[in-house]
Amino acid sequence: MNKIMILRFSAMGDVAMIVPVLRAALSQNPELDVLMVSRKFYAPLFKDLPNVKFIGVDLKNNYKGISGLYRLFRFLKKEQPQVIADFHDVLRTQILRSFFKLSGYKVKVIDKGRKEKAALVRPENKIFKPLKSTHERYADVLRNLGLNLDLTRKNSIVKPVLTNQVALFLNTFEGQTLIGIAPFAAHEGKQYPLDKIKSVIKKLLQEQSDINILLFGGGQKEKEVLADLEKIDRNRVVNVVGLFNFEEELQLISRLNLMVSMDSGNAHLAALYNVPVLTIWGATHPYAGFAPFNQLQEYQILPDLDKFPKLPTSIYGHKTFEGFEAVWETILPERIANKVLQIIAT
Repeated sequence: MNKIMILRFSAMGDVAMIVPVLRAALSQNPELDVLMVSRKFYAPLFKDLPNVKFIGVDLKNNYKGISGLYRLFRFLKKEQPQVIADFHDVLRTQILRSFFKLSGYKVKVIDKGRKEKAALVRPENKIFKPLKSTHERYADVLRNLGLNLDLTRKNSIVKPVLTNQVALFLNTFEGQTLIGIAPFAAHEGKQYPLDKIKSVIKKLLQEQSDINILLFGGGQKEKEVLADLEKIDRNRVVNVVGLFNFEEELQLISRLNLMVSMDSGNAHLAALYNVPVLTIWGATHPYAGFAPFNQLQEYQILPDLDKFPKLPTSIYGHKTFEGFEAVWETILPERIANKVLQIIAT
């Protein structure tokens, strides 16, 4: 069982969380070969992992419906995997793995802990306790396939080689402190208000003259919002949206001194390179298992749960409650800025 095919087609953060698990698995099982099947865009995440072949697929255009998934199965079968690891467990992968199972392949599936998570986010009678991390849930699938895997062992991390364009850009900040801020999230329940982010940036620039801010986001709408934040100080605040492709953005992120992020994909991208990550949580909570890999608990900024006992309201941040906006008032910009200064001083 040296050749494992992994299936995961979801959001970037969920896919990024696979990388440290594979890094550990490959280090501790040198004979292992991995076929990583996911969306094409995520290929750069796996570029520097040895013995990993990334197979990017376009599900929306090329493999729609059951007949499309059957064609995908036949295509993937040509890669000659020995076992199948379903890291997603949604209808699409359930159908796909069934084709493999019916063809005699050994298949193992992630246990997402859906009941435990539902108990964590229900408004009444919560069972408020830390759940198994998603990293460990991924690792369990591989362990169930017979691999030895300990995520607590330290692994060497190779930072990506810089393109000339990224190297030239970073040279302008040589000797400076470089802080990334990713202020967006998929749902409003996870997104710290932008006016407060502006206050965080202003305080950081005032407190330390060598601090420079890189703003991360995606798409034209976010680019325009970040352009407004960039006006705070065009010499020290740079909106990088549209300047680089995804692979180059990973190179940038790997050289940050710190990333400030919501509970979102950028937190997991920075954690891949052991960059300190300060995460801001609203409707969600680290107990659900989506905290970035190998980051200190003290790097998590949480609202006042005594004032808002209904939190967390959702695993993904899409459910809130009337008056939720007041939650953010319990996370002052000064608190975030002071924590940033404390982290970069260590």
